[in-house]
Amino acid sequence: MIDIAILDKLNAPTKEERLANLKAVCKETAFPPMVPQYINNHIHTTYSFSPYSPTAAVYAARMEGLCTAGIIDHDSISGAVEFLEAAKIVDMPVTIGMEARVSMAGTRLEGRRTNNPDQVGVSYMTIQGVPHDKIDVLTEFFKPYQTARHLRNQKMLEKINALLGLDLNYEKDVLPLSMAHENGGVTERHLMYALAIKLVQEVGKGEAMVQKLQRMGLTLSAKQEAQMLDEAYPFYAYDLLGILKSAFVPQIFIDATDECPKLADMVQLCKDVDAYLCYAYLGDVGDSVTGDKKAQKFEDDYLDDVFECLKEEGVKSVTYMPTRNTPQQLERLRGLCDQYGMFQISGEDINSPRQSFVIKAMENPMFQNLIDATWKLIEHENN
Repeated sequence: MIDIAILDKLNAPTKEERLANLKAVCKETAFPPMVPQYINNHIHTTYSFSPYSPTAAVYAARMEGLCTAGIIDHDSISGAVEFLEAAKIVDMPVTIGMEARVSMAGTRLEGRRTNNPDQVGVSYMTIQGVPHDKIDVLTEFFKPYQTARHLRNQKMLEKINALLGLDLNYEKDVLPLSMAHENGGVTERHLMYALAIKLVQEVGKGEAMVQKLQRMGLTLSAKQEAQMLDEAYPFYAYDLLGILKSAFVPQIFIDATDECPKLADMVQLCKDVDAYLCYAYLGDVGDSVTGDKKAQKFEDDYLDDVFECLKEEGVKSVTYMPTRNTPQQLERLRGLCDQYGMFQISGEDINSPRQSFVIKAMENPMFQNLIDATWKLIEHENN
């Protein structure tokens, strides 16, 4: 985590302020050497949900020794221009893209769970390697889907209020936590963050919060209780958000429909803008490799069908997270990618202040192809 005082400067209210502050910070910063194996193409920013503005994300990535980084936000690519400008200031090549939930209706995966913990028949996909003159095309394409998501968010907020006897307001309590005014995405995390802030305002931190959560029916792990007792942690509400998300999102979740473009439309969009549409492999979770996911079945039982579907529908790329899967899962996945001629991309979600930007797995020579792919994305975007 970068210095809080610096983060505050790089999270200033406007892009112009953020970039100007970055220039000033860089004059006083000795950056570490870049590590050729350290790449991460899946960094979320405040344009979806994150403690980092695009400017702050670039700085944080550079401070951890990454040689390149990539922006990925939910339902939005509006932070990409700032990300690119910040990257020039710190002299780091970067790649841009975005993430969306895609309806698999009409495909062989219709009604089946793939990589989405919350909903069957809807898959997470990324759009990677977006040419810089096509950012506005993607922004316009996703505006109607963002509008539909706002409507569903409001309905879920109503369920939160009914469940907990609160009066949270979407316009006053949720949207100000987002970059919706600049076409940023608004997610379930924003709803839970608004709830977290409300609870802190209501009861405070520390033991009072532990007791409040217990009265709400939550059983805290030792780790969670320790987090709630740590009143000095500057991102206390983020830790609380994680607890609330696990407890309440399943109770208030409403299936996404109108906000999910169909797969055929996504394939055509990526052809039109000359970007890579990637299926994001998740894989079954048994004993979670990273310790942050509950046991759940995803697409492994019919992974061959997934690849057949991707081939049939014209999807030619797969993205995955090496540290989130077992060696057996990765061996099978990479074998299928080779069999079906899929371009392989990697990146690991960054959306929490406790996360490192570094993917240590990239030190393994077997993942050199993923490093090479990153440079191919960068070259593709700049041609």
